[in-house]
Amino acid sequence: MSSSTTASQTELKNSKIPLAWRDGCSSLLLPLNVCRKDKFYLPWECENERHAYEKCQYDDYVRRMKKLSKLKLEQAEAEES
Repeated sequence: MSSSTTASQTELKNSKIPLAWRDGCSSLLLPLNVCRKDKFYLPWECENERHAYEKCQYDDYVRRMKKLSKLKLEQAEAEES
């Protein structure tokens, strides 16, 4: 399952990304971490990279919640029948 926002397992392993952070937005996390290290983790730096990563995470959350509500609706309709 490779998409435009998913980095390869080799890239993630080489970058030492923890398993918990290896999700659909992992390819945006790699440049964000590089920028953070280069800029000494200053909070006002790397805003564009951070915003792109957080937007991806939010969009993923919304997609999963829509899928969950659809599943619950289908289960409720099945129980009524």
